[in-house]
Amino acid sequence: MNREEARERAQALVAQMTVEEAASQLRHDAPAIPRLGIPEYNWWNECLHGVARAGVATCFPQAIGLGATFDEELIERIGVAISLEARAKYNTYSSHQDRSKYKGVTMWTPNINIFRDPRWGRGQETYGEDPVLTAALGCAMIRGLQHEEDGYMTTAACAKHLAVHSGPELLRHEFDARVSQKDLWETYLPAFEACVTQAGVESVMGAYNRTNGDPCCAHPYLMGEVLRGRWNFQGHVVSDCWAVRDFHEHHHVTKEPEESAALALKEGCDLNCGCTYREMLNAYLHGKVSEEEIRKSAVRLFTTRYLLGLFDHSGLDEIPYEAVGCREHLELARQAAEESFVLLKNDGILPLQPRKYRTIAVIGPNADSQAVLVGNYSGTPPRSVTLLEGIREACDREGIRVLFAEGSHLYQEPPAKHPFKNYRIVEAAVAAEHSDLVILCVGLDATLEGEGGDVGNEYASGDKNHLLLPPCQRRLVETVMHTGTPFLLLNASGSPIDLSAYEEKAGAILQVWYPGGEGGRVAADILFGETAPCGKLPVTFYYNDNPLPEITDYSMAGRTYRYLTQKPWHGFGYGLTYGSLTVEEARIEEDVSYERASGEGLNCHVTCSNEGDRDVREVLQVYVHVEGSEHEVPNRKLAAFRRIRVEKHTSAEFLIRLPGAAFGVVDREGRKVFDGSGATISVGFGQPGECETVDIRI
Repeated sequence: MNREEARERAQALVAQMTVEEAASQLRHDAPAIPRLGIPEYNWWNECLHGVARAGVATCFPQAIGLGATFDEELIERIGVAISLEARAKYNTYSSHQDRSKYKGVTMWTPNINIFRDPRWGRGQETYGEDPVLTAALGCAMIRGLQHEEDGYMTTAACAKHLAVHSGPELLRHEFDARVSQKDLWETYLPAFEACVTQAGVESVMGAYNRTNGDPCCAHPYLMGEVLRGRWNFQGHVVSDCWAVRDFHEHHHVTKEPEESAALALKEGCDLNCGCTYREMLNAYLHGKVSEEEIRKSAVRLFTTRYLLGLFDHSGLDEIPYEAVGCREHLELARQAAEESFVLLKNDGILPLQPRKYRTIAVIGPNADSQAVLVGNYSGTPPRSVTLLEGIREACDREGIRVLFAEGSHLYQEPPAKHPFKNYRIVEAAVAAEHSDLVILCVGLDATLEGEGGDVGNEYASGDKNHLLLPPCQRRLVETVMHTGTPFLLLNASGSPIDLSAYEEKAGAILQVWYPGGEGGRVAADILFGETAPCGKLPVTFYYNDNPLPEITDYSMAGRTYRYLTQKPWHGFGYGLTYGSLTVEEARIEEDVSYERASGEGLNCHVTCSNEGDRDVREVLQVYVHVEGSEHEVPNRKLAAFRRIRVEKHTSAEFLIRLPGAAFGVVDREGRKVFDGSGATISVGFGQPGECETVDIRI
């Protein structure tokens, strides 16, 4: 069904409603209208990395791990898998008259906010710090979620949170993010623009905070002039949950719920997640909103429901519950985990050679944790293989004994009743002393980073206050180091952790993020060389000692790889693998000038060679720096990327397309301009300066 037909049917249906009925449909928990054959519908559903909070579902790596894959095709396939599981659940639950929260097919995914500050607790929900990467992967997820079957969208995606939103979590309900037009259009808006204009996202969610004075869920510039105006957005806008209530309770831009509901609706917020739109009818009766405004939003919402085929019979109704957690989806989750793991250091110890080891100790609070597999906004994996379980399975096959010691709590100090402060550490030291190798499983989980207000979050705010491991884990690592037994680190986190203090002595450091239900098996396969790590950092890993700007400062100066002036521990785009590729040649058409590239873009032909004894998967990265423009960012910026594979002892040529926009810059007024005198194009497997690149100048 096309949008025009869906809108016509929505208009005809809404025309039959009373004003009261139409107003009732603007809430996330829209009630049934039996006389019109409209069942109740709950718009609230989540699928950040798998259908969330509705029981069992395939659990893919957390979004930041998906960002580390740099793989658009994979992300789109994951979006398709998630949409099929969501539709299967909707079909089954609806047949049992369960139409409650998390059971619908309007998915509030993806989170395309920019991970600008490594302390932000919700950074794990994003695809990283770069606008180009975020836009590409966000569009891929949307295409997958909204793929059509039998003429209807399987699910509807939602780009969130418009637009300048990335902490602090503690202040999000009252905070005003002040941002320049340059930063707004250079960093915070490009991914949203792409998701609207290129991927056709059906929904956009506003943020909790204000931006430059106006609340994001009633923002005349962002929602009106930009979203509906410049980008011609045709879908619906939804508030973040209870964000409209913040208008009068925390932002104090209104005095009462009725006024808040009216303000949000007038500025274009069609759907309220929360309770404030329960006052919409009163706002209408008191002349604060018009019947036309209520019906306009209702039409937008029912247009989405028609596009989803919720009032028609189609093949989507036949998707069975057996799609949930099926073998094909579990294999896809496994592939995603493989591509997400980032090898930060390897002195040659990896892949492990089983014959060298009789006993391996697996130590750490994240070793046997199921919570660390999933991060936040997750479902329940059909099976959960912890790091310990995966390693133990692999060791059993090789005849290697495994010793396990928790070593410490994730973050809590032992209670006073224990005989001495570090009572878990002794077992860890003993296990290390009696082993040939230690695999230390450290890091965080959703109790240490997440959304503000999450139950059990140690920091309460959701944000971290430093970039180091918790003190009890630092003592654990130091204790193991002092035993002298060779060790490697597996770090699970959704954000940067500074492990540089252990880099010299650790044989290898592997960033595993929150890898999903298949994480333990994938970790074991990588450690023992059945497969290779091939992820790249989607976010800068900073040194903890280098000062960062205040988290409340939304200027990009000093933030992310594009603006960083200090040397990071590991930069955006970094990641090792087993074996190596070499860029032998990178070439473009001889007559391509800066002016022509700015208008048409250009094709770059890259020849890569693999002289090693194993096939290698890598990520080709192309960075651009515009010369002669005062508006260019300080460092070279990502322009394009492509995941590739080159078989052993061979060479291969790849085509990578650079869009014309890559050669533009954003001026102080937020305008995209092409005022350079030339450009430098750098082609390699990471940032210029961090790896060898082939440079082309135009």
